[in-house]
Amino acid sequence: MKIIVIGATGTIGSEVVKALSKRHEVIGVHRKSSPAVDIETPATIDALLSNVKDVDAIVCCAGSGAFKPLLELTDEDIAYSLSSKLVGQVAVIRHAVKYLRDGGSVTVTSGTLAQNPMPGGAAISMINSGLEGFVRGAALDAPRGIRVNVVSPPWLTETLIMFKMDPTHGMPAVDSAKAYVASVEGKQTGQTLDCTKFVQGR
Repeated sequence: MKIIVIGATGTIGSEVVKALSKRHEVIGVHRKSSPAVDIETPATIDALLSNVKDVDAIVCCAGSGAFKPLLELTDEDIAYSLSSKLVGQVAVIRHAVKYLRDGGSVTVTSGTLAQNPMPGGAAISMINSGLEGFVRGAALDAPRGIRVNVVSPPWLTETLIMFKMDPTHGMPAVDSAKAYVASVEGKQTGQTLDCTKFVQGR
């Protein structure tokens, strides 16, 4: 298969590229690649897909949100969170289904805070939950047998280390990539894939 990975240089994205490259042709793109893709600018998604032909799958590992206590969240924080990880990935889905080959797939990224909220994570819980709801609905409307799924990673070991938090219960990004491979190579649609279900011994 020919697969595009958006956010290919990120913590998860780089591991997804490695995992998929073992069996597929993978094109990794990001904000500074050529062509550059910024999910907050839908025209860049459209430009990419207009020029790269016969794509079977698109995986998006891009987007972020504000991690702040409720009383510190500003209107700007909410607007940024919505436009980046939620609306940006919705744009990936909307544009992808126009260009993918019949029977292709789109996989986007939510996260554990949709089901397991924590202090400071209200904005991220909101966008993750919204994205998972959109995927369930979009899968019903996707044309030509195209599948739409979302992967929900837990806290990553690398992220916990970066935030100087206890990494004991984190998952290495290399393990989280297994759920993305399952989404691309599987038959499911409209599903939220829990990364922990794809790692033996967890």
